[in-house]
Amino acid sequence: MKKIAAIVLIVLALIMLYLSYKTGGLPPAITGIGFIIIAMVFIRES
Repeated sequence: MKKIAAIVLIVLALIMLYLSYKTGGLPPAITGIGFIIIAMVFIRES
């Protein structure tokens, strides 16, 4: 179950990073990086 959550978080992170690039805003990039960190924690636990 945690692997599925990690995959979903990685997909959301990529979307947030793309939105950050398109709009030139910093908050989506920070959220995307946070999602990647959380996904890495989920992957390491399982």
